Amino acid sequence: MLTENRQKVETHKIVIFGAGKIGRSFIGQLFGCGGYNVVFTDVDPVMISMLNKNGNYRVIIKGEKEEEIIVPNVTAISAFERDKVAEAVSTAGIVAVSVGKNALEKVIPVIAEGLMMRHKNNPGVPLDIIIAENMRSAADFTGMQLRKNLPQGFPLEELVGLIETSIGKMVPIIPLAELEKDPLVVFAEPYNTLILDGKGFKSPIPEIKGLAPKSNIKAWVDRKAFIHNLGHAAAAYYGNFLHPDAVYMFEILDHQEVFRFTREVMMQSADILRSAYPDDFTSADLEDHIDDLIFRFRNKALQDTIFRVGQDLPRKLGSDDRFMGAIHLAQEHGKPFDLIVRAMSFGLCFRAKDEEGKFYPDDLALRDALGTDFESTLINELFLDPVADQNSITELKKLYHDLCNKTG
Repeated sequence: MLTENRQKVETHKIVIFGAGKIGRSFIGQLFGCGGYNVVFTDVDPVMISMLNKNGNYRVIIKGEKEEEIIVPNVTAISAFERDKVAEAVSTAGIVAVSVGKNALEKVIPVIAEGLMMRHKNNPGVPLDIIIAENMRSAADFTGMQLRKNLPQGFPLEELVGLIETSIGKMVPIIPLAELEKDPLVVFAEPYNTLILDGKGFKSPIPEIKGLAPKSNIKAWVDRKAFIHNLGHAAAAYYGNFLHPDAVYMFEILDHQEVFRFTREVMMQSADILRSAYPDDFTSADLEDHIDDLIFRFRNKALQDTIFRVGQDLPRKLGSDDRFMGAIHLAQEHGKPFDLIVRAMSFGLCFRAKDEEGKFYPDDLALRDALGTDFESTLINELFLDPVADQNSITELKKLYHDLCNKTG
């Protein structure tokens, strides 16, 4: 027989899948400092143990002035304790998922278990799920995966709000020396606005400082991918090509040629977005946004590395991500995209290393494959379409060979 506690929905409890950098520095901070009890679930046993032991963690804001925020009222559950996780979901006021695009599918079955338990114990009580992932059509993907794991006839559309977001907060890799002192600490920039889908909620939108509901979330997700993500990566790739010994983003953006090229690429993408979403953005809005982003990219205190921004090439150069996604949108609207293709070509030659002098493993494998069979790698590893993307493939091949000959 279920206890009363297990049946009760706790309105001010958020369950966050993923106690990583965005989960802690952004979602956890906003809700924890906004009066919610924060329950993380994660696969890292050390993280889980320390969160439960401390009951809080530190977020260090790296800006003109350094600020320390203590996020209170924190507990954690191991992702391997499936029953406990499902029960936490069943009684949550709201849920958030911040596990990375590739792991999203893995956490959905236990969310579905929690939804079934909730429906049994509290029929008719909806649950909103904030999908804190940088991906297009995140709600469609999550809904499709939930349907696979829920019984036929489960009232998903009525009882589950799938809230897409645009995650714009930059969180650097924490230096190993800092993690040795405090494994829970996380660094972040001052920016703290969570853009999310105002139309996706089934319950009232939480009154949390920093939430920015939008009526057309698709436009804002694309703005993040095709201006912020694209511009950040373009700077890292071009900067690494010109200045291979540089470590930090602010270093390369202090060079006029990197600054200029980055801004031009972002402006070309802004022109594409303006055509795609004329009711959501003006040219002035987007230009102001670009200048603000470049200012943030140049934040010295953040110590954001070229390696972090550029790494994970198979994802960032993939067919549905920042570069190819913007190219496809440009093709739909008859807009030029030559600078975006050029920026992507520098990514194919990206060679930054982490603080231990190591390449990101998947990047190394991709580089080897490109050197062996360029076109097949773009088609089989980055999933470019051999017919629809043929012109881009041809241009990338030409640029790639030109650039690699220059670097030796």
